[in-house]
Amino acid sequence: MKELDLKLKREREIFNANVNVHDLPDIFHYWANKFLRPLLEKYEISHPDDLFVKHMFASAQECAKAGVRGCFNYISIGSGNCDTEVRVAVRLRDMGLTDFCIECLDLSPSMLNRGKQLAVDAGVSEHLSFIETDLNEWRANKHYTSVIANQSLHHIENLERLFEQINMSLHPNGSFITSDMIGRNGHQRWPEALELIEDLWRELPESYKFNHQLNRLESKFVNWDCSTEGFEGVRAQDILPLLIQNFHFQFFVGYSNLIDIFIDRSFGHNFRIDNQWDTDFIDRVHTLDETLIKQGDIKPTHIMAVMKVSPVQYPTYLDGLPPEYCVRATQ
Repeated sequence: MKELDLKLKREREIFNANVNVHDLPDIFHYWANKFLRPLLEKYEISHPDDLFVKHMFASAQECAKAGVRGCFNYISIGSGNCDTEVRVAVRLRDMGLTDFCIECLDLSPSMLNRGKQLAVDAGVSEHLSFIETDLNEWRANKHYTSVIANQSLHHIENLERLFEQINMSLHPNGSFITSDMIGRNGHQRWPEALELIEDLWRELPESYKFNHQLNRLESKFVNWDCSTEGFEGVRAQDILPLLIQNFHFQFFVGYSNLIDIFIDRSFGHNFRIDNQWDTDFIDRVHTLDETLIKQGDIKPTHIMAVMKVSPVQYPTYLDGLPPEYCVRATQ
């Protein structure tokens, strides 16, 4: 079996068994509610769902003004269990949008089947369709009011083809909306961030260094490349440069870097939100992140973005930092 086929098989196995793909530690929610949410609320967004709902609805309005009639077609790239898509469909319906369909694309049939049941339970099955496909080979066959990608681009190897298809299929008044990870491939740390992580690691009690995903103690921080077995983070560092090449940004937020390590599924479960030392440590790492990102010493590892196929006259950037500023040069 070819290496690519083996990785595809491994990717299916990982996500076929992963029912709670978006579950995160309590310390993540502490950080997100204290720091990330206030940043986003300036733009009437409190949660990634709000990003999708707000701009999918706006795209429908813009397309309607441009003469689009009938069903508004949306597509979700790498929808997984489709929990986001189901929640978005409920909210769009409740906002008065009645004639729309969200096509949910994913590699895993098990995850799509869970999505079908979620849609039935939420009463929105008429607004969702489910398509099993390898997103590296997907070819668009219609025009879309919006294309959304929620934490899925960093699983895709052939980004060039995908972005070409999105660009071709997006309605001129539509939007490409994403929330994703753009750090180093395999979610490794670049050298300038790794040095800081290793300094912070030395402050941690030994019990805080247990990796819950890999079930091992890391007395010394391991800069692990998680793309070796499947497609997790396989071309994460290429996402933002390729988005800049293919699209025009209407809205862009770049955020976090060092904090990722301490609030993710691997080590975040070691921190308690009712422990003052723990929350003080998280607060301090976040402040360090913000300072160093603004100085250009490290680059964001996450983005939320809304893009168009045509130039945007007045784009909105968090802290005035454009996408180009947030690219970490690889050479």
